Amino acid sequence: MMYGVREGWRRDGFESHEGTVGVLLADGSEPGPVFFDLGSGSTFHESTSWWHYDGEFRRPTAVSMRGRCACGWRGTTRYPIDWEKVREDDDPDAYDTTGPYGEWEAHLGEVAGRAVALPEDLVALLGQVRERLDRLWLEEDSVRGYAAMLRACGELEAIVAETGPEAARALAREQEESMPAVAEALGMTEKVARTRLLHYEYLGR
Repeated sequence: MMYGVREGWRRDGFESHEGTVGVLLADGSEPGPVFFDLGSGSTFHESTSWWHYDGEFRRPTAVSMRGRCACGWRGTTRYPIDWEKVREDDDPDAYDTTGPYGEWEAHLGEVAGRAVALPEDLVALLGQVRERLDRLWLEEDSVRGYAAMLRACGELEAIVAETGPEAARALAREQEESMPAVAEALGMTEKVARTRLLHYEYLGR
């Protein structure tokens, strides 16, 4: 069973699609962030964590939850919130958020399905590199192991510095007219995709 988590839901390679539990008020609207006065002048803490919409201290009272993604996606199913249960457990992490998580996971599955797939042999090679680097911790003494890992990182950076800019510049030539397609292929939001292209386009300059 999936329970509430204080961190968002993430999947490697799709960081711009972080998922969380979203809430709805009785009128069906999605509330804005709640603010907390930390007692330090004009400093306020801002939160969109679902358990803060409990109606206490004049905060809005949420009546239901749903899946939510940083890309703007929202789940369609509403799951009632039992605030008595939340207060009884006195631990938001103990509250069942299986429904919202399942919807977000399905959404991310669709995002991943539209993203370009890496060739299977390349996936295997990358996995082997990661596994081999992990084994260095056990095979070498600390100094030699760390040094070998850093040398390997240098080799990987050289490969990225050679291939990344070329691919980024090729995509950049298409981005103004087809940025949504580029972002979809990368499995990112358009904003993050643009940042990624700029990062690699000017890498090493």
